[in-house]
Amino acid sequence: MANTLYFPLLLLLLSAFSTATAQQRHSNISRVTSLTPGSNLSWLSPSGLYAFGFHQQGNGYAVGIFLAGVAEKTIVWTANRDEPPVSENATLLLTTDGRLVLQLMQGQETSIAYRHEPASSASMLDSGNFVLYSSDQRIVWQSFEHPTDTLLPGQRLTAEQELFSSISQTNHSTGIFRLKMQLDGNLVSYPVKTIGYTGNDAYWASGIYGAGDSVTLNFDDDGRLYLFNSSSTLLNLTRGVNFQRRTIYLAKLDVDGIFRLYSQNLDEKRNWSTLKSIPISKCDPKGVCGFNAYCIPIRSEVIKCECVPGFNHVDPNDLSSGCQRNYTARGCKNEDGRLNYPMKPLDDTEWLDNSYNVLTNSTKEDCAAACQGDCNCDAVIFEDRLCKLQSLPLRFGRSLPGNLSFVFFKVGVPEYITNGVPDDRPSKKKPTVEILIIGVSLVAFAFPVLAIFGALIYRSNAWTHKRVSDRGNIELFEDLAPRAFTYRELEEVTNSFKEEIGRGSFGAVYKGTIQNNQKVVAVKRLEKVLAEGEREFQSEMNVIGRTHHRNLVRLYGYCLEGTKRLLVYEYMSNGSLANILFTSQNQPSWDERVGISLDIARGILYLHEECETRIVHCDIKPQNILMDKCRCAKISDFGLAKLLKPDQTRTFTGIRGTRGYVAPEWHRNLPVTVKADVYSFGIVLLEIICRRRTVDSSLPEDEAILEEWVYQCYENRQLSKLVGDEQVDERKLDRMVKVALWCIQEEPSLRPSIKKVLLMLEGTADIPKPPSPTSSLSTI
Repeated sequence: MANTLYFPLLLLLLSAFSTATAQQRHSNISRVTSLTPGSNLSWLSPSGLYAFGFHQQGNGYAVGIFLAGVAEKTIVWTANRDEPPVSENATLLLTTDGRLVLQLMQGQETSIAYRHEPASSASMLDSGNFVLYSSDQRIVWQSFEHPTDTLLPGQRLTAEQELFSSISQTNHSTGIFRLKMQLDGNLVSYPVKTIGYTGNDAYWASGIYGAGDSVTLNFDDDGRLYLFNSSSTLLNLTRGVNFQRRTIYLAKLDVDGIFRLYSQNLDEKRNWSTLKSIPISKCDPKGVCGFNAYCIPIRSEVIKCECVPGFNHVDPNDLSSGCQRNYTARGCKNEDGRLNYPMKPLDDTEWLDNSYNVLTNSTKEDCAAACQGDCNCDAVIFEDRLCKLQSLPLRFGRSLPGNLSFVFFKVGVPEYITNGVPDDRPSKKKPTVEILIIGVSLVAFAFPVLAIFGALIYRSNAWTHKRVSDRGNIELFEDLAPRAFTYRELEEVTNSFKEEIGRGSFGAVYKGTIQNNQKVVAVKRLEKVLAEGEREFQSEMNVIGRTHHRNLVRLYGYCLEGTKRLLVYEYMSNGSLANILFTSQNQPSWDERVGISLDIARGILYLHEECETRIVHCDIKPQNILMDKCRCAKISDFGLAKLLKPDQTRTFTGIRGTRGYVAPEWHRNLPVTVKADVYSFGIVLLEIICRRRTVDSSLPEDEAILEEWVYQCYENRQLSKLVGDEQVDERKLDRMVKVALWCIQEEPSLRPSIKKVLLMLEGTADIPKPPSPTSSLSTI
């Protein structure tokens, strides 16, 4: 254990307490007694060994039980552990009507102890148990019956009770592992998000089967841990451990999924010592390295988490966060029909088999080829002539030398960033002798060629300068910042605004051609009231002029001439997403719609987290998502974008956006954050899934409102209704629906960040079951 604990007050625990009256005086907590984080921080046990009250967590405070007497506390119990930390203005109070509550600002209250009758008093005991008493001194609630991640001497884990690990040493919210005392008498360790409780899901078990629900995990004062069935000891978990006098103990399900017994000798005053680890290997807990990663044991207490081929760590500082693709999946095949992705083997590893299809009588080569030709396949496990096709995420990977199965992963070309622009390039290879010889020859040949070209370029530049002076600067330079056009130039480009290709809230869009390089462009002419046009023009110029991403429509230039305001964009030959999504002709296939969803999410991610200035678009909708010739989706129309300073996360502003896509906080005069775009994206995602508008009055009443109908289908497990007779990947359908439902939660804090949205859509992050969009009782 990382915490260093010295207990100047612990000797009091081992000496006789003065009197029972003194204990009562020190530990009794009567009604209307309160604590605050500022001064009166905690209620101590009589010896000062344990304390109940506030402790620091992140930038705020949590309520719990901890070993006191030192600056660096050891937390042994946390109240409402998945609630966010509270501010220093919070108050912990035993109320006049016998409730233990946490009072927040604006009159909000959170219950700390749920019990059926009012408490007359409370006490922090020297055992580490915090109790509430009735008026006749019966215990009506106690922390020992509601463990979090730690057991203390004298505490038991009874049938159906569980310990849950914490997220980290400093964040005591629920982590990714659990230790359960089952009804059949078996004590078993599982990953938290396992479906059901089966032997295949467990990574450790006591092996006690059929003993019944009377079996408990007992923890004695002398440090012994054992399974007991009311008459005899069934299993001693601490056999062989040497226990000492003048020592305190605690047992904890640690962050890494290992259940450890710790001791602290009062005389030696050193760090906590580990007496027992269950299981022993740190690679045994399933999922310790997160999705798409596998665990490699280095030595007994050290592991390494490696990503599978084609993936990088989501957070290099948190290996349990798993891995994500280091390339962008652009579809199963190239435009010419060739396969995009090669298959790369990864030997000596073991994974959870979660196959969606199994091919029999296969060879290793045929198995890899089958995955390569299947757009839904991300990896394949080949074993005993069985070919098991897998989709992301891949779970519970670990190194297993000598494993007889073979695993192949579909990989792509890693992405590199050049001046903020993704650039797909192959990795560098070491030059060979032949390449060096060719290179030297080319360099020698290049000198006379360069001299000739230099003269030609000089003459060309001189001619170009003269031409620009004569007829205006009409050439388009894509590698430079947006350039200024004259109104006359744009009239020429658009043939006097002859071909209108679209119309937005502030004006029409015309197709045009730059004559010099025959570049096709879209020219947006702002036609509304000057004040509105000015605002949109200035906003679009400030925003798009500083952005450059393949999922954002690029701004080439502008015109600011008197009252005339025009913008010159790259031309998108396939129109808007609305054009292809809501019409019966040429609708995108299921795989195309999955790709479009990812494109939009990547574009929003750039605006929210990768721009120098954080950008809230404020009007994400199908009409503002344009499709290029390859049907790659690009976000357009930043006229309503709200710029935030780099250190600013929220803003108050007048309502913006389009009805049906606007987040609820716009209507409540609440601070608007990037989560407003997440809400709009969720609505668009539902429309992409179902190929219909968010409101359609022509449909039956129970289907007219898209978000309500989708949640109803999700709850009734009837997702196939959303896509009709279309053949879709059911796993991806379930994944996309759950992501959309999280995005459209009415409470902004419940919506995931757009980065989390992208990871969930790609299958890199797990997706909890979403609540009703109007619910505010759950958290992601």
